[in-house]
Amino acid sequence: MNVPFLLQSALVVFIFMNVMYGLALWLKDNSIVDVGWGVGFMLIANTGLLHSGLALVPCLVYSAVMLWGFRLATYIYVRNHGNGEDYRYAAWRKAWGKYVALRSYFQVFMLQGALMLVIASPLYAAFSSNEQSLSWNVVLGALLFGIGLYFEAGGDAQMKAFKANAAYKGTIMRSGLWKYTRHPNYFGEALLWWGIGLMSFEMETWYLSIIGPAVITFLLLKVSGVALLERKYDGNPKYADYVRTTNAFLPWWPKK
Repeated sequence: MNVPFLLQSALVVFIFMNVMYGLALWLKDNSIVDVGWGVGFMLIANTGLLHSGLALVPCLVYSAVMLWGFRLATYIYVRNHGNGEDYRYAAWRKAWGKYVALRSYFQVFMLQGALMLVIASPLYAAFSSNEQSLSWNVVLGALLFGIGLYFEAGGDAQMKAFKANAAYKGTIMRSGLWKYTRHPNYFGEALLWWGIGLMSFEMETWYLSIIGPAVITFLLLKVSGVALLERKYDGNPKYADYVRTTNAFLPWWPKK
């Protein structure tokens, strides 16, 4: 593992999250941290490129992270622009009261920065690689990344179109990718990180290829993604029927 790359990434992320925190204080909107999520990984990837010999694997992983990060940051910015602070952060702001500035710094911005550095673990292996051949793991990893990006971006686009159609107001999205999984975007994000991990896989640093994908999968399933949204719809009979017929995470044909 390239230790200087890791240390420089930590410094870059620390500076970036402090800038985002200052911007959030000015705007009184902590949800801008969600826009910064993809940007942070792009900064790590660019830091890694400075330590790379521009072999095939580093270039593929760099391209994958930049594509994913830019798409995600742009989508969240456009989705949130003009809508005020996201309900989750607004609830925390109210609950934290006079300590909102301090708790936001550590529990939102510094915590997300730390998670960023952990989830980026495959990049520490990828940007130390001199691999120039399309080995089985690189090909399979690229395929998984492509499928994951399709589920994430496709799911987001389908949900955006659904919400924009007044005829669907008060109903539950159950078409397109949402017919096969209740959270195609979260499934896609987890899968694309497993793809990045597989592209970065090397025997000496195999653990780096697993840590990040495992952590993001756990977070999406149990903490910030699936679990959070499922609680939001708790008690909704229409959503309860959706739960009965459709897998929460892994895509599959709906039950009768």
